Amino acid sequence: MKKLLSEFKGFALSGNLVEVAVGLVMAIALAALVGSLVENIVMPIVAAIFGQPDFSALWRLKVRGSGVDATYIQFGTFATALLTFLSVAFAVYFFIVKPWNAYKARLASGAEEAPPAAPPEDITLLREIRDALQRR
Repeated sequence: MKKLLSEFKGFALSGNLVEVAVGLVMAIALAALVGSLVENIVMPIVAAIFGQPDFSALWRLKVRGSGVDATYIQFGTFATALLTFLSVAFAVYFFIVKPWNAYKARLASGAEEAPPAAPPEDITLLREIRDALQRR
């Protein structure tokens, strides 16, 4: 039992698990941020253009029934979800992926140091003379 608890402690406190937990918390916070962007900025622009804050009532096709029992194919609701998805994808790509790729490229270019330049010919000759004198 003690060994099992020791193994669990090693797993629970391992670096990978902590990194995943931090990533999950950041993803949840990012989802709230992007959701707020869509709800408070993008959809009011949609409301200004189309007169409603979403497309749910715009493109509906009634397939059967009437009144409360009516069944609709709701293209507008799908269009709203599609717009929300595209807004989230846009925000994630331009605010996270592009800066992260630029950061990684900057790190990679800094890591690849150019080989040292060859010393000038006069320095090379002086070193050869020095080495020859030391060998005598």
